[in-house]
Amino acid sequence: MTTNSADWLLRFVRRFLLAAALGFVALRADAAAPVVVIPLSGAIGPASADFVVRSLSRAADEHAQLAVLRIDTPGGLDLSMRAIIQAILASPVPVAAFIAPSGARAASAGTYIVYASHIAAMAPGTNLGAATPIQIGMGGKERAASSPDESTAETRKQVQDAAAYIRGLAQLRGRNEQWAERAVREAVALSANEALAQKVIDLTATDTPDLIAKLDGRHVRTALGERILATRAAPVIALQPDWRSRFLAAITDPSVALILMMIGMYGLFFEFANPGFVLPGVAGAICLLVGLFALQLLPISYVGLGLILLGTGCLIAEMFLPTFGALGIGGIVAFAIGALMLIDTDVPGFGVPIGIVLALAATTALFVFAVSGIALKARKRPVVSGGEAMLGSIGVMLESDGGSGWARVHGERWRVQATGTGGLPGAGERVRVVTRDGLTLTVEPLEDQRQQAA
Repeated sequence: MTTNSADWLLRFVRRFLLAAALGFVALRADAAAPVVVIPLSGAIGPASADFVVRSLSRAADEHAQLAVLRIDTPGGLDLSMRAIIQAILASPVPVAAFIAPSGARAASAGTYIVYASHIAAMAPGTNLGAATPIQIGMGGKERAASSPDESTAETRKQVQDAAAYIRGLAQLRGRNEQWAERAVREAVALSANEALAQKVIDLTATDTPDLIAKLDGRHVRTALGERILATRAAPVIALQPDWRSRFLAAITDPSVALILMMIGMYGLFFEFANPGFVLPGVAGAICLLVGLFALQLLPISYVGLGLILLGTGCLIAEMFLPTFGALGIGGIVAFAIGALMLIDTDVPGFGVPIGIVLALAATTALFVFAVSGIALKARKRPVVSGGEAMLGSIGVMLESDGGSGWARVHGERWRVQATGTGGLPGAGERVRVVTRDGLTLTVEPLEDQRQQAA
């Protein structure tokens, strides 16, 4: 063997070993890529959508090989559902929708999310389906039609749109299109075994570790190409909603949003009625802005919001213009009707309970009528300051000189004069103020003194 051949062979061996080492390192790095578990429970709204979207972005930043979306939901708002689906479709990390634990469901909007995910799985004892658009809040409150002929044109349009949407997701993931369309049009549902038999889902698993183990070696096509999962020994990262998600979930509760808005309006009212307190104005402005921010994230009825504002305006007017309850009662009725109409959807978890409405209306009514009662009593009280407060006051004569003299009234020395030709009483006797002219008071002797003199 020549020297050149030996050098060439040595270089070849070195390159081979280097490539093998790099491949081994890459394989180990891919095997060590984590699996991220994202819980999605309760009604799907702005807070849950924000949490899922940010969690999928975090999974991509941490180079996770799989994101498990653990679902247990009765449905949710259409806009929030579509935000989650868009994030799943654009995710470079494969997403496995897992309906768990046993007893959980993925109804309505949850069914769409399962169809959009790269992998669909269910735990025993779970179900999915009932994906009609009336239930996911696509168009607000709709009346239930007793026959197809009674359905409104708007309802038919929503059903057609929802059916086309879920059919497109089924075609994208290679799942059962016919059943998906029936779930929209007929509100049918399936158990875990039935869904697996009809190719609605890909597999069943008892829990999350079992699912992760079963997905080892599976080929998944994502937005960036095909991926091969190596999940058997992968570390698992369980994400939980942070303070931002919890805060957003709290304020987007329709009852909380309504209460915040009411606190805000009354806080500003107190500040305007009593300038200088500062705290009611600052707290009211913050509550009002937070409440309005929450309402703009929710499907609200502007008629309901207008009735709430009208009712509140009438209640405030009752404080300044006591109308024997006319404005107050009208305001309470308008507020109650507006609060019941405020949220324009029948989605579970996104309504204002009638108990909250009655409690707010009753509390506001008691407050308004209490303030109005105090105002009426204040009007009947005598004047205690200013020039009018001197009229009818009792004073004691200090000295008199015929028709004029000096008297002490309210602890002050005043110039006084008699009302007529009768003159003023002597020093030490009491007089009543009749009129006031600048710094001179017109007085008359008290009647009881005249009787005693007689």
